[in-house]
Formats: sequence, structure tokens, C-alpha cells
Amino acid sequence: MKGGAAMHHSMEMMPHQPAKCMGSKIETGTLPQANELKPVFDHYFDLKDALVNTDATAAALQAGYLLAAIDAVKMESLSAAVHTLWMKQLPSLKSDASQLFKSMEISNQRNFFMTLSTRMYELIKASKTDEPVYYQLCPMANDGKGANWLSRENGIKNPYYGVQMMTCGRTVETIKS
Repeated sequence: MKGGAAMHHSMEMMPHQPAKCMGSKIETGTLPQANELKPVFDHYFDLKDALVNTDATAAALQAGYLLAAIDAVKMESLSAAVHTLWMKQLPSLKSDASQLFKSMEISNQRNFFMTLSTRMYELIKASKTDEPVYYQLCPMANDGKGANWLSRENGIKNPYYGVQMMTCGRTVETIKS
């Protein structure tokens, strides 16, 4: 495990470095607020995919990129309603993503992903998205209480169980602009 610990230690620096894909051509004030939060949503979806693949190392890496995307949001570019919600959710978003980043245990990552998904759902509902987003539910997750996540795909790919029960769940809402 020594190599895994060294890899995780080197990732601790990553949230403070801008993610490569964030060097975009977005000009403040020229695009709608959806584009300001798009990197946050994109990294959430990448994190979800890492959990679907039961890859704790990739999930930690994606959580680091998510933290960097959260830190890079220009709040002045958000609409008043989204800005208010963003400010309300920001401490919890950062805490959940940070815990995901620090953990190398897939079950812990999945637990933090549950609360992160609830917060992201509220943000994506308030924001405009270019494509439909699917709010999905695994009734067996969270000790049988159920847990939700967001997906770009209507087909179920369960981040809480991965290959154990890949298609366990259903779409409960389609979010469209």
C-alpha cells in the first residue's frame, strides 16, 4: 500500500492547482451562468463514473478536480438566485468533496457522495444545463433508505454498488432547461 499512499499524498496538492480542462475560453459576463457551474457539474459526473467503476483512486482524483472547480467559480457571474443557493451550499460542497478526496476507501467515498449528490441536485435544478440531466435512485443504498445521484445518461449505472449491482435503480426525474 506504500505506493498508493504516496500517490494519494501527491494528489493532496492537486486541489490547489487548476484542473487542466479549466483553462477555458469563457469570458466573464458573456455567457450565461450555466457555463460558470459547468466545470463543477462535469467533475461531479466524472466522480460519479469513478464510483460506478469502483475505483477509489480515480474517485479521489476526481474529487480533487471537483474541489478545484468549486474554488474557481466566479460567484459574481451567477444569477442572484443561483448565487444565493451557491453560497448556502458552498461550505457543504467543499466539505463533501474534500472528504471524498482524502478517503481512499470506496465505501466512505460513496457515503460522502450521497450528501454531495443532494447538494448538486439543488444546484443543477436552479441552473441552466445544455442537456437533460437524470436524477436517479438506488432504493438499496444507504442501508435500505435509498440514495440519489445525477447522471447525464438515462440508463442506470449505479455509483453506490458499481459492478455488484450496476443497473439497480431507476430515474425519478429528468431535469431540462
